[in-house]
Order: sequence, then C-alpha cells, then structure tokens
Amino acid sequence: MALSTAADLIDAPLLYKGKVRELYDLGEHYLIVVTDRISAFDYVLEPPVPEKGNVLNRLSSFWFDKTKHIIDNHVVHTDVDQLGAVVKDRELLKDRIMVTRKAERIDIECVVRGYITGGGWRQYEQTGEINGIPLPEGMRKNERFPAPLFTPAAKNDVGHDEDISLDRMKDLVGVELTGALEQKSLELYEFARAYCEERGIILADCKFEFGLIDGKLILIDEIFTPDASRFWAKENYELDVEIDSMDKEPVRSYLAASDWDKNSTPAPLPADVVAETTARYTDILKRLTAPS
Repeated sequence: MALSTAADLIDAPLLYKGKVRELYDLGEHYLIVVTDRISAFDYVLEPPVPEKGNVLNRLSSFWFDKTKHIIDNHVVHTDVDQLGAVVKDRELLKDRIMVTRKAERIDIECVVRGYITGGGWRQYEQTGEINGIPLPEGMRKNERFPAPLFTPAAKNDVGHDEDISLDRMKDLVGVELTGALEQKSLELYEFARAYCEERGIILADCKFEFGLIDGKLILIDEIFTPDASRFWAKENYELDVEIDSMDKEPVRSYLAASDWDKNSTPAPLPADVVAETTARYTDILKRLTAPS
C-alpha cells in the first residue's frame, strides 16, 4: 500500500509537509515520516510510488549508522514500537519513521560532485565553471573529476536552491563553519564512493544537510538515498550521453517524452511507470545494503 500522507496516522502536531517528508513535533524530539510521494520538475505527482518511502528511510538509517564515525547525526531511533499511541498503524509506518533530535538547520545545501554531469555540466557548458570554480577546457560530460568538488547552494524553502560560490557561503555562515561543512561533506562523499564502487555502483554526486545542537555540527535530513544522490550502475557508465540513473529516472523520462507543458499539474502516472520506479528504488536498496 502506498502512503500519500501520514497526517491521519500520527497523533502529534504536523510542523512541516515537504514534497516527500512530513515533520511532527514530539516535544523533545521530531518525528520524520517518509511518504511515498514523488516529485519531478517541481510538481508532486500522482499516484504515490509503493515502497519509495520505506526505501528512503531504510537507506538513510543505514548510512547514518555507517557514517557516524565521520560525523554525528540527528537519529534517536527508528523503532515504531517506541512511539506507542502516537502511531495509529504501526505496520504501515514501521519502515518509514525516524525520531530525531531537534537541530538548528544550517541553510546551506552541501553538494559534492565527483563527476561533471547534470546541473554542473550545464554550468560548465555556459561558463567553463561550476559555482565559480574554473575548470579545464575540453571536459566531457560525465567525466570524473581528479578530486571531488564542493559546490554549495543556499537553501530556499520556496523555489529552487541557489548555487553559490565558496566566498558567498563564507559571507552567509562564516569562514570557520564553511570550512567544517566542506571538510565533512568531502569526507562523507569519499567514504560512500568507495563503498558504492565495491558494489558496482558509481556515486556521481550527492547532497547533505547539516544542523547545530548546542553549537555542535551534526548531519540531518537524509543521506545517500536516490532522492539525495545520483547513482549510476558501473555497466551503464559512458561519456557524452545521458546515463540512466538509479532513481526516479522512469518518471522523468516519461514526463519529458509526454506532451505535458510543465506549467500545470500533470496527469496521473501510468501504472507501468510507477511499477518500474518502485523496482528502481528497491533495487538500489538491495545493492547497497546486501552483504558484500
């Protein structure tokens, strides 16, 4: 059963409803519920994609545990049974909840790029740079960088996040915090890239969110999921092409090939597109969490 919202299943105040996640107030902690909603081109689509929320939450939990030696995170627990009467349907919500500490969010999206693709490639084509970082001439689409690039964005709750330079980030959050965020982002990326490569997966790029608790920097939100990372199967890697990524690519491809005008709510997704998208999400979960 796909879940569009948990609002009727949680006996706690709903603080925030994002495109996928819902944030509830438990007093001392937050409760994050990951729904099966799916978005593309800034629209939340219908119908929701079965298993998507379960995959995102389980992967985040997996990676938060894997990376806690690099940086602490906001997770308290992911055990639905500890929530008692707050949850009205434990079976439906058991794999999609995360109880977290309350952190002050840092309004910077920390993006690390290991390969020149996506929005980074589009910037390079136009300017020869990414976020103000000059790059060599003649780079090819999907080429691996000699060293990963840290390319931050200023977070906007409405509209698109804004790509910014490192100097602009220093103006916004200070030199010391900028340095810490860059260092931890690059450490996290390098750790996950090596892990993924052992499993036949290329981690092309990813994004992180961080927060502060009593002045201490911690990792929040989600980490190394198909919604926050670009995964490529090694066998699909090529230069100068659009590589089919291991995420909601079936949805993006379907919409791009349709006659949708991108200025109005699109029609419901066909059943085969939904099923293929579910398969993508469950496949990446298995490939990343199966014993090596």
